[in-house]
Amino acid sequence: MATEEVDTVPSSPLTLRRRELANALRALRRATGMTIEDVAGELMVSAAKISRLETGQRGVSLRDVRDLCRLYGVTDQARIDALMALARQAKEPGLRHQLGNLGDDVVYPYIELEDDASSITEFQCSFLPGLLQTEEYARALIKGMLPRIEESVLTSRVEARMKRKELLRRKDAPNYWTLIDDAALHRQVGNPHLMRRQLLDIVKTSEQSNVVVQVIPFSAGAYMGLDNSFAFLESPDSSIPAVVFIEGLTSMDYLEKPEHLEPYREAIRYLSAVALSPQESVSRIVEVCDKNFPS
Repeated sequence: MATEEVDTVPSSPLTLRRRELANALRALRRATGMTIEDVAGELMVSAAKISRLETGQRGVSLRDVRDLCRLYGVTDQARIDALMALARQAKEPGLRHQLGNLGDDVVYPYIELEDDASSITEFQCSFLPGLLQTEEYARALIKGMLPRIEESVLTSRVEARMKRKELLRRKDAPNYWTLIDDAALHRQVGNPHLMRRQLLDIVKTSEQSNVVVQVIPFSAGAYMGLDNSFAFLESPDSSIPAVVFIEGLTSMDYLEKPEHLEPYREAIRYLSAVALSPQESVSRIVEVCDKNFPS
């Protein structure tokens, strides 16, 4: 029985480098016209192993890379070296070592993919987006949502969130488009003075050329996506599929199959249509700030 081919990695999140390597190996095999069974037979391994290598479910050794490149006729040494480097990087502790214990393994691959993205579209219906949060808002929000969180984990999460914000100001910053439900502007997280500072900080950030902020007003009523905050990330490498992350109370779903992404593309089109314009959105944020959280 032939091993079923898949176009995307599994729903459990992978590190960016393992994902990139898996996609590259799959593309090389397909370019030769070989099936997974053909490769398995040539290398005298199981078809399941090759399938797992191509979906990122199994770590790729340097020997695997060497053997596959030889089989696929890859002679460009620079290309081989690049694949070898990916295999090495996929084994590194990476963000876990840099950011410390964030209390949830799913957070690390999300941050890595976010950091590599060329475009990020985010919709938030309950609270303000992470990339726009001030340190004091982030601390109050995380503590409120996870009242039993350890102080050390809370501190690591807040520091990680602040580090994430830096990507919007770097030289190769991604295009960031966020759609925020009116309710998130009104919901007081922390004290009123904290909220005022937070909302005014969003107004300031919206002045950046790579940042677009749109507010979906209460007058929009019930709308597509109201119950489902998500982030849609696109990579500068067209060979790497876009990814949608859906964050829940205790888990984060990870989607990248084309049939799973299309509903979110449609949702983004719909949300942008019912949202206020960027200019109107800034005015709305200032209005809520002055009315609900006066100085």
